[in-house]
Amino acid sequence: MARREAGVGGLKVRVAAIGKDRSGLFAPAVDTYAKRLTHYARFELLELPEAKGRTPDESRRREAEALLSRRGPQDWLVALDERGRQLTSVELADFVEKAQNNSRDLLCVIGGDEGLDAAVRDQAQLVLGLSKLTLPHRLARVVLVEQLYRAFTLIKGEPYHKR
Repeated sequence: MARREAGVGGLKVRVAAIGKDRSGLFAPAVDTYAKRLTHYARFELLELPEAKGRTPDESRRREAEALLSRRGPQDWLVALDERGRQLTSVELADFVEKAQNNSRDLLCVIGGDEGLDAAVRDQAQLVLGLSKLTLPHRLARVVLVEQLYRAFTLIKGEPYHKR
């Protein structure tokens, strides 16, 4: 399991994702935005191993257990799923700010190749869809971390987001 953590005090944002970027294409972008995020929050990326089950359902269930075991009592769970609600960047910033104002941390989870088990979606405060397009899981990780960075710049009124 790879683990990278850094950042200032206050809100803690963790992204727990199944699998690693073996291609080397996406990790540098995630690292770039993760570093930027540390100016606003304590950020941690958890890369969890893919579960090997006899069936896709069993793999999803095992991965769900691994993802949900990372959830702390203060965490609002954000599950990335293609069936999720698609938000604007401003709406995501509002959600992040609401978590901050309620002294909550965020645990964003990205499933493996078989997707997320219903148990994860059922426990989430937000089921988030990034696009109607199917995105590779590693690319979804880049998009999520960039959007979290964008959310904090919106909250702070910084010029990164062009309206």
